Order: sequence, then C-alpha cells, then structure tokens
Amino acid sequence: MKLTNAAVFFILMPTLMPALDPLSTSIFMGSAAVAWQLLSPHSWLKCSLLECCNMKDTLNLSVIKMDLDRKVFGQHLAIQIVLRALSANMRSKQPRKPLVMSFHGWTGTGKTFVSSIIAENLYQLNTARQRFVHHFSSVLHFPHLSHVQLYKEQLQNWIRGNVSACPRSLFIFSEMDQMPHGLIDSIIPFLGYHEEIDGVYYGKAIFIFLNNEGGDKVTEIALDYWRNLKRREDIPVKKLQSLLSDEIFRNGNSGFFHSQLIQKNLIDYFIPFLPLEYKHVRECVRQELRVQGHPEDEDLIVEIALAMTDYPSEERLYSSKGCKIVASRVTLSI
Repeated sequence: MKLTNAAVFFILMPTLMPALDPLSTSIFMGSAAVAWQLLSPHSWLKCSLLECCNMKDTLNLSVIKMDLDRKVFGQHLAIQIVLRALSANMRSKQPRKPLVMSFHGWTGTGKTFVSSIIAENLYQLNTARQRFVHHFSSVLHFPHLSHVQLYKEQLQNWIRGNVSACPRSLFIFSEMDQMPHGLIDSIIPFLGYHEEIDGVYYGKAIFIFLNNEGGDKVTEIALDYWRNLKRREDIPVKKLQSLLSDEIFRNGNSGFFHSQLIQKNLIDYFIPFLPLEYKHVRECVRQELRVQGHPEDEDLIVEIALAMTDYPSEERLYSSKGCKIVASRVTLSI
C-alpha cells in the first residue's frame, strides 16, 4: 500500500512543480527521494539508517581475511577453514544446506573472537546487527535439565521466526559443553538438505558452535608435533577434524554426546583452535596495549607473556588460558 501511494505521488509530482519556487522544488525533490528510499524494502538508505537484513550477501572475503590475519594470532588452521567455508557458502546463490561450523579449543584461543569477526563482516556497515546475530549461551539460556522439552520448542520457534525474517541469519551457540544432552538435536530439521520447510528456506543461515571440549585433544596433537620437532603448520587438518568429531560424540561432557547432528553428518566443519605459544601471547599483549592507549613497552610485553605461558609445567610452551586474561593483566601492570 505504501509503495502504491509513493508511485501515485511521483506520477503527480510534475504537475505540482510549477507551483513551487526553485529552492522549494529542490527541497521537495530531495525529501521525495529520501521517502522513496525509505519505502523501498531493501534500499541502501533504509539499510543504512534502519535495521535491514543484508539480502545481497555482500560479504567481502578479502576484508574478512585481512581482519582475521591481523587480529587473530596462532590460528592458521582455523582461519584457513573458516575462509574456505564462507567462500563456498557465499559462491552459491541457493546453498543446498545451511553452513554449520563447530569451533574447538582451549579457552582464550579465539573461538568467540572469530565468530564476532564473522558477524561484523556479514552485514552492511552501520546495520544494527543484533537483529540478525543470535547468540545462545548454554549456561544462561538453557540452565535447567528438567526444562529440555520446553527449550527445544523455544529454540525451534526462535530459529524458524528469525530465518523467516532474514534468511542470512547467524546463530552462535557458546558453552556447548554445558548444553543439556539431546537439546541441540532439536534443530536437526533446519540443518539438512531441504529446499524449504513449511515455506521457509534455511540454506543461507549460518550456525556456529563454540566448544571447549576437544581442546585437550587439539593440544595433545600440537604438543606431540612440537616434541617430534615438527611444525604446527604441518598438522593435517583432516586428521584433526576426524578426531574432533569422534571425541565430542563419545564425550559425556559434550553437548554433542551421541548427537544425531554428528551421526547424520550435518556439521560441515570441525575447526581446531590450537593452543597459543609464547610468541602468540606476546602479540595479544601488544594489541591490548594499543587498545588501551598505552605505548608498546617491550619489557612489559615479555613479562606478561612469560607469566602466562604455563603449560606443560616443565616445557611451559603454551598458555593454558590463551589470551583470555591479557586485558586484565595489562590493566594491572600499567
């Protein structure tokens, strides 16, 4: 109805122009152009000023690669797989299924950070992203084991409603090790190979699961490579993905324990986040100093990084907390 009224308005506009002076005409025409942009369902102006789903899928892979390379340290494997996954998904105008990625690694290795970089790059600049990025915390949103059936219904309704509003919706599930068993399987219908379900197309949606489970296995393999004088860059991705899939399926502390998502091969990528070495923690400290507006004090950078590199107890090769507490360490040290 709004668009019809706007069309009539523009048809009649030439007949109104003679009655206006030049300045009024300019103002009138400018206002009309703004009104037309705001009435259009996916105009650039509406998407800039108001909340608008990015239907044009304008993810710039070069920009997101630059962001990941510049801001994320020690995660060449994760960055490589994430970029490949996003590229494959974005190339298709009509993906056969949603993109589903599961991030695995110790706390502080960058899982949440990478998911936030994806969210920042997925939608147009100045768009209010909170409408299209949906973050579920297992501890916060699914705290009671006795309410699992209710959570299943709520989760299904939430995903169905938000994908209906924006096909390119992003769903992030954190603390998967705290999720009640069986709950995540309730979203199986949305992750499979379907053209539509009840008139809703889910192929452009993206699902990311954040897991601490599997982190010990990733660290074990990285440490084994180091002890055998092999580079962490040479760790085979396929081997790690297979081990992670098996690990979280059999682990009773995992939200994917005996999950049909794994049995049905609905998770596209199991992405390992390697433990951070001293050199990576140094870069985290350096970046945090910049963020807090302090000069890059090399002595302080070395001091904090050395104190945080604590695993294993003899070799002290990795930071058991990753870069999780770097910000507080910097604050206390200044």
